[in-house]
This record gives sequence, C-alpha cells and structure tokens, in this order.
Amino acid sequence: MKLGFVSAILDGWTFEEMIDTASEMGYACVEVACWPCGKAERRYAGVSHINADELTDEKVAYIKDYCAKKNVEISSLAFYPNTMDGNLEKREAAVAHLKKVICASARLGVNMVTTFIGRDQTKSVEENLELVKEIWPPIIALAEEKGVKIAIENCPMLFGRDQWPGGQNLMTTPAIWRKVFEILPSPNLGINYDPSHFVWQMIDYIRPLYEFKDKIFHVHYKDIKLYPDKLREVGIMAYPLDFMSPKLPGLGDVDWGKYVSALTDIGYDGYTCIEVEDRAFEGSREKVLDSLRLSKRYMEQFVI
Repeated sequence: MKLGFVSAILDGWTFEEMIDTASEMGYACVEVACWPCGKAERRYAGVSHINADELTDEKVAYIKDYCAKKNVEISSLAFYPNTMDGNLEKREAAVAHLKKVICASARLGVNMVTTFIGRDQTKSVEENLELVKEIWPPIIALAEEKGVKIAIENCPMLFGRDQWPGGQNLMTTPAIWRKVFEILPSPNLGINYDPSHFVWQMIDYIRPLYEFKDKIFHVHYKDIKLYPDKLREVGIMAYPLDFMSPKLPGLGDVDWGKYVSALTDIGYDGYTCIEVEDRAFEGSREKVLDSLRLSKRYMEQFVI
C-alpha cells in the first residue's frame, strides 16, 4: 500500500508547492483536487491543483515530469460534486466537468477518478436509483472508453441543514452499493472506501471490506469522533455534526489497526490517502502542515 493525502487541504498552494510538500514529507502519492476554478460552494471543495479545462499536451508532460522528479505519484484526480442535483443546471455542470476530469485522468496516465455518485436530496432512495439509471450510463461508458476507473466515496454528504433531508451522495451503505452495482455492472465502477462515514452511521466498517474487496479501488484515512453526551441529547436523527466531528487518524473512533489488517487480508495493495477535515488543524499554514505530519507519523505504524 502507498501512503498519500488528499490535496484539497492545501487550498492556496500551487501544484508545485503541493507536490513539493508531499515529497519533502516523504509521502508516496497524492489524490489531486481537480475542481473547476472558481468559488467553492463548501469546505474542501473548489480546490484545483490540476485544471482539467486547461490541460494541454505540454501541461500533461510537465505534470508527469514534475511528479517523477519529486518521486510522488498521483493516486487519482479528485472531483466530488453532486451529479444528480435536483437543480438541472448544477447537475449538467457537474456531469460535464466530471467527464473532463475522466479524460484528464486518462491523458495523465493516472486512470483513476475519485468522486461521488450524487443524489437529489429531496427524493427517496428508490427515486434516486432511477436517476442513476438515467444519468450514469454515459459517464461509465466514457470511463470504459478511456480506461479510467471511477471510485465512489461512501460519504453521505449529509452534515447540516443545507443537505437535509437526504444528503447529496447515494452510495453510502453496503445495501445501496449492491443495488448500484446491479444497475451499473461495470468493472470500471468501484469504491473509494472511507471508514469514518460508517462510524457515525452505526455501520460495521470492517465487514464490507471482505464482501466488496474486488470493488475497492482507492482508500481514505479519515477519523470520526462521536460525542456520546451530545448523541444522548439529539439522537441519530439530528444533523450529524451535532454529535460527531471529523478528526485526524488516531484522534477519533476508528480502530486503524483492525482496518488496515482487514485491507491486508483482502490483498489490497493500492493507494491509501489521508483526508484532513479536522477543524483543530485549520487557521494557519503551519497547522495544516502539522496535520499532514502528524497523520503520516500515526499511519506509518500500519502503512509504509
């Protein structure tokens, strides 16, 4: 397994500064944020270390050469929009840019895109499964044509009132994974597995690794801390951020020894990327860098 990080935490860093940071800290890879350039709609979105809209042949060669010189691989191109947004204009823009990122991933020889499947948050699971049948076959066809794997993260994108009631990503549980994989039975569609989202959903985050071992294309390391006193007050029907918060690996409730042990059981030897969303490490450039140093130091107990 190769240890890296999600580049979105380095908002404001140039591509070169981001790769330099990974190289200097000894990271093997980065999951590179590839949002459209412009104002972010939410935290950790809107970061663009590779601009898929301006990827000339010269730029492709430059990126490959720079990464090779710094001994840092690109694990994936990352773009996490809502491709099934109820707002058709937003939906079309998300799908259009996702297709650009898929093509960019192929041109760069990365051949992996990490993303969400999306969800119309006002509709039921069953209604959203019908949307999957409508929206996703052309996206998957493009990925197959380009030889790119699409890894869907299992984040519900349901944190506060803006995403209430259904959240903005459908592929959040093993039960829904099975249904989506039946609808889209492509070898190019898989999972970007993040155990932290199962913690606050009260789902076993170890067992699905074994069932879906052939569908795990990419892995995230992010922790979640539950606050039992808060949960007792608001219950599981509350906004999730009312009773939990994202933390650096080792500072929350995920048992990382058991998690990585299960990854070794199933023979996973791909990319594993630390995702930093811990508010305790925001506010300054040095705090952000500390978050990457501390996370790497902790995860190197399990991943070299």
